[in-house]
Amino acid sequence: MNTEKPIEWRDTSLDDLKRFPLDAIKHFGYELGLVQNGLEPTDFKPMVNLGNGVMELRKKLPDGAFRVVYVVKFERAVFVLHCFQKKSQQTAKKDIDIIKQRYRALIQELKNG
Repeated sequence: MNTEKPIEWRDTSLDDLKRFPLDAIKHFGYELGLVQNGLEPTDFKPMVNLGNGVMELRKKLPDGAFRVVYVVKFERAVFVLHCFQKKSQQTAKKDIDIIKQRYRALIQELKNG
């Protein structure tokens, strides 16, 4: 029996991921595959301040630090909220705002069925 959850890309998240360097794309493809199959990814961090169940996958490369933010706690799918390149130690306010807004929209959508 296949228990792999589908991925639902929110807003521009898939297009944003496609602009990453190839090494980052491959890394996140593997990591998301683990998540889809109920396994723990290799480098992640909970982002509880952005929403209940929001997680961040991380990858550092010579061209910078890259992030994929997702939620897996819902039955329907793994929801990828945002993919971005981190420019400093702290996550930029605009990225935090995007994640929060997409998370709120997802919650509303799931409530409304």
